[in-house]
Amino acid sequence: MKKILLGMAGLVAMSLAAPASAADLAARPYSKAPAPMMAAIYDWSGFYIGLNGGGGWSHKCWDRNTAQGGVFSAAEGCHDASGGVVGGQVGYRWQAGGWVFGVEGQGDWANLKGSNTSLIVPVVPFGVAAVAVPFRNQSTIDGFGLFTGQVGYAWDRVLWYVKGGAAVVGDRYRGYNSVTGLQIDGTSETRWGGTVGTGLEVAFAPNWSVAFEYDHLFMGTRTLDLNVVGTPGGFNREDRIHQDVDLATVRVNYRWGGPVVAKY
Repeated sequence: MKKILLGMAGLVAMSLAAPASAADLAARPYSKAPAPMMAAIYDWSGFYIGLNGGGGWSHKCWDRNTAQGGVFSAAEGCHDASGGVVGGQVGYRWQAGGWVFGVEGQGDWANLKGSNTSLIVPVVPFGVAAVAVPFRNQSTIDGFGLFTGQVGYAWDRVLWYVKGGAAVVGDRYRGYNSVTGLQIDGTSETRWGGTVGTGLEVAFAPNWSVAFEYDHLFMGTRTLDLNVVGTPGGFNREDRIHQDVDLATVRVNYRWGGPVVAKY
């Protein structure tokens, strides 16, 4: 009996000491939860400068020849002037959510050239007789500029945009004798019009992107005087010439001034 009582007293003592021992243990250190993963999204905001190159096609119709008497003679026909273009662009963009807005100036050297045989075949003296000598009309665009605004939508590093504004081209027009190859007359002009276009741009590095762009230029109709070669002020004929231009280019841009931001 005495042994049983001593054993029960020992169990009671151990149960009373257990809470005190637990209280003496050090508190478990606090561990901060790991930061959630963040996905970096590309910000298209900032200035950019770049180079472009590609090809162009200009459709021209010489549709009203009034000759030297100022009286309508005939339409002379149409031709396509094609060739290469190369140049540069500079602009600024700002991004609001997924929408991207911008302004841009572009200037290119071009060599868009084409010709057609005129539908008018003049009769010229040849010895004691007169013969019909066809001639060719040739046109060349040797440069152009675009001044546009942009609106686009971005999916991270992919940007699709549309653009529109003003366009200017440098034109040269020449008439050639089809038999001798000698130039008969010519003139040049700077023509203003409008442009619309669209492009798809992809950022392949923090500050670098590549784009594929198409533009259409509405250059309208102008009536021009073509003067005799070698004769200052020597008027030869008047022609009304209509013109449209299509451009397809690859562009590489370098951007600065816009951060890469993080999004949860």
